[in-house]
Amino acid sequence: MNTVIAVDAMGGDHGPAVTVPACLDFLAADPAAALLLVGLEEPLRRELARHRGYDASRISVVHASQQVGMDEDVRSAIRTKKDSSMRIAIDLVKDGKAQACVSAGNTGALMGTAKFVLKTLPGIDRPAICAVLPTRKGQVYALDLGANADCTPEQLLQFAIMGSTLVAAVEGKSRPTVGLLNIGSEEIKGNEVVKQAGELLKRAPINFHGNVEGDDIYKGTTDVVVCDGFVGNVFLKTSEGLAKMVGDFLKEEYTRSLFTRLAAAMSYMVIKRFRHRLDHRRYNGATLLGLRGIVVKSHGSADRLAFRTALARAASEVQHGLNDRIAQEIARLNAEAAQ
Repeated sequence: MNTVIAVDAMGGDHGPAVTVPACLDFLAADPAAALLLVGLEEPLRRELARHRGYDASRISVVHASQQVGMDEDVRSAIRTKKDSSMRIAIDLVKDGKAQACVSAGNTGALMGTAKFVLKTLPGIDRPAICAVLPTRKGQVYALDLGANADCTPEQLLQFAIMGSTLVAAVEGKSRPTVGLLNIGSEEIKGNEVVKQAGELLKRAPINFHGNVEGDDIYKGTTDVVVCDGFVGNVFLKTSEGLAKMVGDFLKEEYTRSLFTRLAAAMSYMVIKRFRHRLDHRRYNGATLLGLRGIVVKSHGSADRLAFRTALARAASEVQHGLNDRIAQEIARLNAEAAQ
């Protein structure tokens, strides 16, 4: 059976000009997938008409008369935009017509609408935003990255279970390591919430590494890093800013004079490999873990390659039965706690 993904084709900074060709690229690479493009029918069909050679039987247009603005209030999006491309894409998942939803739209509106429509899995208090980041050893899955500014120890435990299950399912690692982000590796460090979460994680059915510090994230010390959404969002935005600054500095230095331009030409292959290793487009797509349906948030400024990556991430999670596995792990945890 095909993996069916509902796409909020109007979301993000670029809309159909990026989402439609990215969808066609994804379909060409994944013969087991089908897409439902949700949005204003006329611009979507006009964009599709610009491309040829795709399998029209695997892509359908679902009309939506509204759009959610990138700066729109969450409550406004839920209450007044019931016919938006974002809402209808999520409704398609709820109704079983799609197995996942991908959107580059307003993050708050997507999270709020998805939680309102789909609800959380049994045993999950709150969904968490989980993204993949590059490390020296490969990549790390980090959560929560902004959905929950304040968390209880029990919620951090749930995040750890979900993150560990995600890596086990998608990466095929039988016992992925989990680290709890803290201000020190010692158990006595951190606030009371983090200390209590550490105690819960030590007793949980996961491969708990212990506390990790900020520099451990990009060392690749663990496969999963768990934190509350306030800390996670700060470290994510700081990382993005640092990466941009480094890139800007390199460009400035390599274009400073004729000599440095010649040096840039001579080191072209090194620069190309460096950019590839840090290319954020290869890691695009943050999963809203813990919902009764797979929802992936693409970066709002995603280009064609980045949006295709988000689609591939959603398809992989569907194909590996991620939500069923999370539900099973949470049920096992609760059963053990009840004994």
